[in-house]
Amino acid sequence: MNLKEKLEYIYLKYNKKEYINPDPLLFVYNYSEKKNREVAGFIAACLAYGRVEMIMKTVTCVLDKLQPTPHKYLMSRTKKDITNDFKGFKYRFAKDIHLIDLLWGIREVLDSYTSLENCFYHGYSSQDETVLQGLAFLSEKINQNRQAGHLLANPKKKSACKRSLLFLRWMIRKDHVDPGCWGKANPSKLIVPLDTHMYKTGKMLGFTSRKSQDMKTALEITNGFRAILLDDPVKYDFCLTRFGIRKELCMDLLNNVLID
Repeated sequence: MNLKEKLEYIYLKYNKKEYINPDPLLFVYNYSEKKNREVAGFIAACLAYGRVEMIMKTVTCVLDKLQPTPHKYLMSRTKKDITNDFKGFKYRFAKDIHLIDLLWGIREVLDSYTSLENCFYHGYSSQDETVLQGLAFLSEKINQNRQAGHLLANPKKKSACKRSLLFLRWMIRKDHVDPGCWGKANPSKLIVPLDTHMYKTGKMLGFTSRKSQDMKTALEITNGFRAILLDDPVKYDFCLTRFGIRKELCMDLLNNVLID
């Protein structure tokens, strides 16, 4: 088999809902309406760092407070209400001020643009080479007070923006795993969400030799996949990153399938 055939084999075998757990994408599927899916997904993605068990526990704790739904909660609360609800919150480097500012930033975007999707498209053009322009605009509007801290990466800097790009994968792609809530952006413009597992895979495949896990590396790996599948370069992101995340799937097994 050539490389594309091997990737398709892995995709067909592992790109299934039964392999989502444990993954913060699960929280998106807790809601049926797009307005709730995008808000829950954005919050879940912003908190998606650290041990996966703690990610799932923390996101559950946050979303459980956003009743009756994430969208309705944000649109019906004052900043003082949100501050009271999340006073004392702490998750690794994030403190209550960071989460409160993130939630209020989302609320202000919903006030101004009706949805996160509309805000993203306000900064995005179909002529753009990637989704970075739209992502930069969305991030800037959410983090106007500059107090969300590291919960929200700045696409204008060198950061790989892994969590933000993960969110965009969920929203823009549509298959058995990615729900594809947004309709305008082309999946061909997506960039791989560069985590440790995708970085190791990218090096294994010879897509990058860089040591830094930054945006330049993410773009190199994306271009490697784009050479294989121009219209959907992040198609294999989910199935490939199961190796190393799920206990029964190790990186050595992936290496045996792709390289041998």
